Amino acid sequence: MATYSKGLIEIGDGLVAWLQPDGGWGWSNAGLIVDGRPGDGAAALVDTLFDTQLTAEMLAGMERATGFGAATIGQVVNTHANGDHTHGNHLLRQAEIIASEASAREMEAFSPAVLAQMKVAGAAGHMGLAGAYFAEIFAPFDFAGVKERAPTRTFCGHERLIVGRKVAELIEVGPAHTAGDVLVHVPQGKAVFTGDILFIEGTPIMWAGPISNWIAACDRIITMDVDVIVPGHGPLTDKAGVREVADYLGYIHREARARYDAGLSAADAARDIGLGRYASWKDAERIAVNVDTLYREYSGDTSPPDVVRLFGLMGQLYFDRR
Repeated sequence: MATYSKGLIEIGDGLVAWLQPDGGWGWSNAGLIVDGRPGDGAAALVDTLFDTQLTAEMLAGMERATGFGAATIGQVVNTHANGDHTHGNHLLRQAEIIASEASAREMEAFSPAVLAQMKVAGAAGHMGLAGAYFAEIFAPFDFAGVKERAPTRTFCGHERLIVGRKVAELIEVGPAHTAGDVLVHVPQGKAVFTGDILFIEGTPIMWAGPISNWIAACDRIITMDVDVIVPGHGPLTDKAGVREVADYLGYIHREARARYDAGLSAADAARDIGLGRYASWKDAERIAVNVDTLYREYSGDTSPPDVVRLFGLMGQLYFDRR
């Protein structure tokens, strides 16, 4: 496992990453693209964090290092809809908030208030294993202080983000992890911010699929002329790290398909699949979601995932293992 520290790391040519060990549930990464200085420059933030306090801490750190903070960052890109990449949007009151159309729709459906209610219910012993698991993994985060700020600009497919004299390419690769995943590629800096297309040293979780889109997104990153890859969770990585994620996805796909064809239920298949070299990755219980999503793909079921039921399945694996 790579050792890395919380906070800001300069990755070259006006690019900054903000990393949050240990990369597990809720501990996401973000980035900043800067050109010039406040007053004669521009800055765009790639993702906010899971709650108000964490995002405020990040923005203060970025301002100390670059001069750009909450009042002077002009644009925010949300790489996808999950709250650990969007819940700090409200601290950037004057910034343009940019996301894919699919992500914007998904944000509407699963608000911070819902997360706060689930956490309280779980801590109180309601909702069974799902609630207990939810309350435990999200204990460090304060959803009650989050005020939603939805995207102000959306796109489909591809968009150019102009940051002073820099250009970033916004590339929609979802649905994969979620409905509208976006890569932020900065060719001038030979860097890409991947959002949750990449979990490094942590188990990917596929809420949406299809899995072929996710593997194709990994392949796309591998073909890019980049030296720095900032994942949605975990330490900075290289193309070997991207291949590891793609290999995990391919392995789970093959193993789940064999058990689907043999007539096993999704829950039984998730318990039956041996994780081998991936067993040391954090949050291994996410296999329950991955297999359930694959089973729905195999059967042609296009209904949205039952999030509470899936948290219950993950909780079973998590508490059984512990």
